[in-house]
Amino acid sequence: MTEETNKEEEVIARLDAFAELPDAPPKRRLKLSWVGKVSVAVVVFWLVIVAIGPSIAPFHEMDMEGDDSFLDAYSGEYGTFYLGTDYIGRDTFSRILFGARNTIGISLLATLLAYLMGITLGILAAVKGGWIDMGISRVNDAILALPTIMLGLIVIAAFGSSILVLILTAAVIYATSVFRIARALGQDIMVQDFVEAAQARGEGIWWVIRAEVLPNAAMPLATDFGLRLVFVVLFISSLSFLGLGIQPPASDWGSMVRENLQGLTYGSYAAIWPACAIASFTIAINLIVDDISAKSGGSLAKKMV
Repeated sequence: MTEETNKEEEVIARLDAFAELPDAPPKRRLKLSWVGKVSVAVVVFWLVIVAIGPSIAPFHEMDMEGDDSFLDAYSGEYGTFYLGTDYIGRDTFSRILFGARNTIGISLLATLLAYLMGITLGILAAVKGGWIDMGISRVNDAILALPTIMLGLIVIAAFGSSILVLILTAAVIYATSVFRIARALGQDIMVQDFVEAAQARGEGIWWVIRAEVLPNAAMPLATDFGLRLVFVVLFISSLSFLGLGIQPPASDWGSMVRENLQGLTYGSYAAIWPACAIASFTIAINLIVDDISAKSGGSLAKKMV
């Protein structure tokens, strides 16, 4: 009986030691400047195009309706070419609408998969530590040591260029950066007073991860998601520009730039329009991330790599 009483007194004393510790930081409403709001509108516009672009396109992406290559915008007997035609007479405007689904859609899926892998492994390494942290971190460092484009070229040369291969390759490559961020955030949060208080109450490790670690890491991770999406868009577009991404006759913005580069010598803008589409989407996301980081006093930017 005396032993049980002593154990109870030890538990009570331990809880009393954490009685004055603060709770988890309260959530704050996110406020954007007018630049951030305009950027959000641009991103939402392209996401809508991803969903409905092919259904509102004047022509199919493979239709060669133009009488000649690199035509300027005009209305003819076959229809209206708002942005002219490409190097084999296909409507540039329609191909941009179709290409948005491939470029943004594939990049978004790859980024989501990268975050699923990166956050899971990063939080696991931060919470468990020891040999688990050491093993995952060393494999992660080995992948990070390889240049992204070179690694992508090796994988595509070995397994071929398909949508599934592109998504998995981009996801694995960029999950390494997400892992580093999630691990750093997890280690930082695990030593906070409110986590120690939760552990003193007897909360299990999965409860601590779900109720304390993930909510407090959500904002930095969500902000980094935008930057990582930009990197994946540029990665997929770069592979397509090199001819190893989305294969013809399917359209995506990177391959459209490569295919129509020769049109610049004839005064055609067929290569400029998809480049502008890539720029508008990526710049808008960067402006949103900068705005969110500025509102948090720059603390988010310091945690992102």
